[in-house]
Amino acid sequence: IRETGRVGEGLACPRPREEIVYVPCIYRNTGRKKPDFLATVDVNPESPHYCQVIHRLPMPNVGDELHHSGWNACSSCFGDATKKRNRLILPSFISSRIYVVDVGTDLRAPRLFKVPKEDVFWKCNLGHPHTSHCLGSGEIMISALGDPAGNGKGGFILLDGETFEIKGNWEKGDKVPPMGYDFWYQPRHNVLISTEWGIPKCLGYGFDPNDLKKGRYGRRLNVWDWTTRTYVQAIDVGEDAAPLEIRFLHNPAAAEGYVGCTISSAIHHFYKTERGDWAAEKVIQVSSKKVGFITDILISLDDRFLFFSNWLHGDVRQYDISDRRRPRLVGQIFLGGSITRGGPVTVCGDEELQSQPEPFVIQGRRVSGGPQMIQLSLDGKRLYVTTSLYSAWDRQFYPDLIRDGSVMLQLEVDAARGGLAANPSFLVDFGQEPDGPCLAHEIRYPGGDCTSDIWL
Repeated sequence: IRETGRVGEGLACPRPREEIVYVPCIYRNTGRKKPDFLATVDVNPESPHYCQVIHRLPMPNVGDELHHSGWNACSSCFGDATKKRNRLILPSFISSRIYVVDVGTDLRAPRLFKVPKEDVFWKCNLGHPHTSHCLGSGEIMISALGDPAGNGKGGFILLDGETFEIKGNWEKGDKVPPMGYDFWYQPRHNVLISTEWGIPKCLGYGFDPNDLKKGRYGRRLNVWDWTTRTYVQAIDVGEDAAPLEIRFLHNPAAAEGYVGCTISSAIHHFYKTERGDWAAEKVIQVSSKKVGFITDILISLDDRFLFFSNWLHGDVRQYDISDRRRPRLVGQIFLGGSITRGGPVTVCGDEELQSQPEPFVIQGRRVSGGPQMIQLSLDGKRLYVTTSLYSAWDRQFYPDLIRDGSVMLQLEVDAARGGLAANPSFLVDFGQEPDGPCLAHEIRYPGGDCTSDIWL
């Protein structure tokens, strides 16, 4: 991305095709007392190991719940010739441990490099770390969902980019949001915006509808002053909306982006106003079927397409966002989910579908769960999809996913006109792991991708 990422100029400039990807795999809540591991998956169709896990790096502890990952260096650091993208940061959502993985020595066989000595709980008064981004300073910042007791609290952990020890909190001042989750920053506009999922001790055991209407799920986009590191504004996107993944456009001059709201099943467009503050407007609403859950979103590198997954509905969608305020649906495919024919949900009325979709079967394997994490190839022509959200919620909504394990799929993307189709030759079945079926989550490319890199 560093060499060819001329953002906003289309996808004509050449980019190397991905050959391997890294995927955190989780055993928590599966009944198997095994440590989570980082899988290296061969995705090169010319390789004899295509669609196979070629290396597994187990963590030294059981019950961590690996979730998301980030780099020690990305596009925001490329002004510094000494910085190399050779360490993958793996925060643990439940144990709050942070693992630093060496991918520079052997790209295809990562090894554990370091676990910071100091405890996030005591050093930062935070817990449940989630999103990791590198900073232009060379430091690494990780968002947190709450405090050590599992109460809601938005804040950020700062890691030294050389020693990988915890330096303390990024934020300054006493004012902080009531919850945290994902974040994206854009120094050109002196802003960081973070999101809110819910209170960790409520999320930890599954989704309880009784927690709705009680302030236990997020409703705000939280705006921070990048220079002073202070919390300056809250944007309300609706009670219990639970805004999760947030993405600025890749063009660093653009003061706008999109956020997916899980429980409300809506996409909001956020932007900087003429007054200099920030606002948001709903631009996509998924038709309600008593199930929803937009769980991941991303924007293509040319800022033309928005993709998102509906974990419970079971579909992945592609929107043309050339008109930023009026996204246009151009691609959709169902890959499982809870509303498939013969499943646990009967749809009595539907504004979108004439009938319930058929179960998704590939290479004789019926896919359990629904599409969740997504990652787009750098040329915009392939979209990778995994099916696990979070082990406690997987167990609640899709018990078969615990029994069968999750999968990784590949969708062929029409990057000119829009359109999605499953590649029938691609299936990575994490139900066939040597230690038993596991839950595969986020997808990372060694060279950076649509959701890891921030241009300055």
